[in-house]
Amino acid sequence: QVQLVESGGGLVQAGGSLTLSCAASGSTFSAGVMGWSRQAPGKQRDLVATITRGAVTNYADSVKGRFTISRDNAKNTVYLHMNSLKPEDTSVYFCNAIDRYQYQNTYWGQGIQVTLSS
Repeated sequence: QVQLVESGGGLVQAGGSLTLSCAASGSTFSAGVMGWSRQAPGKQRDLVATITRGAVTNYADSVKGRFTISRDNAKNTVYLHMNSLKPEDTSVYFCNAIDRYQYQNTYWGQGIQVTLSS
């Protein structure tokens, strides 16, 4: 029943900015920790950033200082604001969420492409 849908991806020039959104749907769903991960061609899927309901954040070293994660608890939505983008940021980005009350349940979006050009 719970679905996560990413939006906001696309082609962006190196050095530019892009903001991804991920909305978790489900009439009774309330997200606990939410996060973003990414997987580039031929690479493993790596954590990018996480955020708690209280807005405590954690970032991978590769994006620290360039990316900002935020959320709207009422909307069950998480955002990833990406600045100073690099070619190596090219990847499929996935959002995920843990059920606030059934925290053994984790949900994933289908992924959205972000491609850097120069």
